[in-house]
Amino acid sequence: MGMERSSFLVGADGKLVRIWRKVKPAAHAAEVLKAAAALG
Repeated sequence: MGMERSSFLVGADGKLVRIWRKVKPAAHAAEVLKAAAALG
């Protein structure tokens, strides 16, 4: 058992918008940025 990375995207209203579990850091930042940009 190792470390499990998770990311959370929180909207401007403070509500949880999306959760990513068991992410790989290499490409994950681009995916989060795309999801954040889609919020407007």
